[in-house]
Amino acid sequence: MDKETKQNIIADYRLHEKDSGSTEVQVAMLTERIKQLTNHMAAHRHDFNAQRGLLKLVGHRRRLLSYLSREDIERYNKLISRLGLRK
Repeated sequence: MDKETKQNIIADYRLHEKDSGSTEVQVAMLTERIKQLTNHMAAHRHDFNAQRGLLKLVGHRRRLLSYLSREDIERYNKLISRLGLRK
């Protein structure tokens, strides 16, 4: 992911001016990376290292979303609707 894309994601999902590591930002960054790897896997079906990395990213995002749903259900619902994820 290039620097400009990262900055755009941080700007869209941050909670305050200096926020770059909140749960929302982390989940949005992981979602973008998952989309990129999914496209890569469509073209390169036998890239098993990329497949393992994709599964690790999905698991990490799932854990972050689980944490967010436990801590603040309203922020969780808002985030999954913005990202287009299902529960």
